[in-house]
Amino acid sequence: MKKSVANHFEDFFKENNYILLKNYLYNYLLRKTAVENNLKHDKPELILEVGSGISPVMTKTHHIIYTDLSFTAIQFLRYTHRKGLYVVADGTKLPFKADVFSHTICSEVLEHIPDDMAAIQELARVMKPVGRLIITFPHRKFYFAIDDRFVGHYRRYEILEMENKLKEYGLKPISIKKILGPLEKATMCVVVICFSMIQKLRPQESKTEKTEKIQNNKFMKLISFLFKWANLFYMWFVWLDAIIMPRNFSTVLLMKCTLQDKPKQQVINKRNIPL
Repeated sequence: MKKSVANHFEDFFKENNYILLKNYLYNYLLRKTAVENNLKHDKPELILEVGSGISPVMTKTHHIIYTDLSFTAIQFLRYTHRKGLYVVADGTKLPFKADVFSHTICSEVLEHIPDDMAAIQELARVMKPVGRLIITFPHRKFYFAIDDRFVGHYRRYEILEMENKLKEYGLKPISIKKILGPLEKATMCVVVICFSMIQKLRPQESKTEKTEKIQNNKFMKLISFLFKWANLFYMWFVWLDAIIMPRNFSTVLLMKCTLQDKPKQQVINKRNIPL
């Protein structure tokens, strides 16, 4: 996706041995579970996931196309995942014909795009009539803080604001689910502060030292084991917090939408874009 603001966590996940740890993060696991549960009773024909990066939220089907602006991310995902198809693409200029996908997924992406309306328009354009869109997004503007800036967010959304943006392109929410709550927000703020301090205080390592450290299999196995189980354990506290807290305090929401009134002009303008 278009991003002019740096995501500093990506510095940590540049090395292949560390990349896999990203898929154990508790908040990613909760988003992934929520998206897959919302598709459980549907019968998707072909799914598009926009902005999948190296951590797609829909992994239980071969009938899917993953897209991301990063060639490196798509290359890595293709090598590790090996399901579906993979396309390097800008979410505001998708290289597909109109009316192609029965389902589209856009999880934690719109907030990273300067022109989020262009991305919503593209999501609606490539969907079949009466198709389904699943999006997750950071909720409540008053939550915007150090963690948002750290990962390159341009904004957070209010529910009515998101509904109005979707409505402009014929998308109507049919359900809204809570995914994350205040505990996750507090956790990420603490993590970002600690991560920033460590980055500043740790001595600069040469490329040789970094390579030797990362290639230490015993070290990586220990880190992976601890990281994985700590996140799986903590995930249940965050899930419970999201369930208990009122929706007004939710920090991430999931909207499932149906495409009802697709603007005719939007289809005519981009009818010739190939799949």
